[in-house]
Amino acid sequence: MYITITAQKLGGSYSPSSAGFVDYLGKENQGVEEDLPSCEAGMEHFFNQYGDQISAEEVVRKIDGNTAKLEKTEPRFYSITVNPSKYELNALQNPSEDLKTYTRELMKDYVASFNREINGRQVTVDDIKYYAKIEQQRTFKGTDKQIRENQPFATKILELRNNIGKVENGTMEGSIKKMERQINRLERQAPHQQNGQRIVQGMAKAGSQSHVHIVMSRKDASNSFSLSPGSKYKASETELHGKMVKRGFDRDQFFERAERTFDRTFGYQRNFSEKYSARKEFINNPKMYFNSLMRLPTNEKAIAFKIMRETGLPIMGSIPVNKAQIALKIFNKLRQGVEGAIKSSSIGI
Repeated sequence: MYITITAQKLGGSYSPSSAGFVDYLGKENQGVEEDLPSCEAGMEHFFNQYGDQISAEEVVRKIDGNTAKLEKTEPRFYSITVNPSKYELNALQNPSEDLKTYTRELMKDYVASFNREINGRQVTVDDIKYYAKIEQQRTFKGTDKQIRENQPFATKILELRNNIGKVENGTMEGSIKKMERQINRLERQAPHQQNGQRIVQGMAKAGSQSHVHIVMSRKDASNSFSLSPGSKYKASETELHGKMVKRGFDRDQFFERAERTFDRTFGYQRNFSEKYSARKEFINNPKMYFNSLMRLPTNEKAIAFKIMRETGLPIMGSIPVNKAQIALKIFNKLRQGVEGAIKSSSIGI
């Protein structure tokens, strides 16, 4: 499970309205028949804690109208993206309905992670104004591993195609057939393929890609209190207008609760390598992470290494260079032994 929390982009050419973001979330509905159920590739509507089939226009109106006393430099809304792994998606019977159920439980975890009170009581899910939407497709982006590792081949193919154009208009000499053969060979040699084709930026990802986008107002439902998950504080108090006020948002708590809620809701058996606490340990203490990995039962360990091979080392880009180098050395040495043990066993992965 990968969950990200992002503040509204402000300044420059960005609009203070939520309309652009909400419009972006409607891209999958283009050309879809509205009366088809979602399980039959019908239109996915916005929903919230208690309502379904909420229009994009209502979402924009409610979010944009809930910004009292916010400065121009303050985000009007935040967004959460919930990205279940393929293993987690396999645990769902009906991705659209199950993810809707999960989102409503997740937002209870979200409010529970605030160190805030409203009129002397803890914030509840009824105090937030949010809207969510299920999406079924994902496309490859330039930052994806598959695109980055295919890039040298893409560059050579583009150069050859440009050269073919030059030969055709007479500004260059060469054999078009030879260059076409080179292009075909490079297309096949690219390390990452999908359905017999080189993976390129913008290509739809195969398999189940269901995920959730959530947009929530910075202000509470009464438009009186600010609730920012972007707070740099986990839990503290500050004096405001002569009163002590609680503040803060505990992201670690939110991510860990989100995992437990998913596991409890769908009976999911989470592997060590999938846990947020384990990925955090990988960043802070890679040696301890791999020691913990090696102490797992053989079957769990084998599944963990399979997941790691498919997804890459967890949060690799966030690890300082020196720690990454240490982790890689440990990883490569341990992997050789573990892969040998896996091959000699009868474990089905």
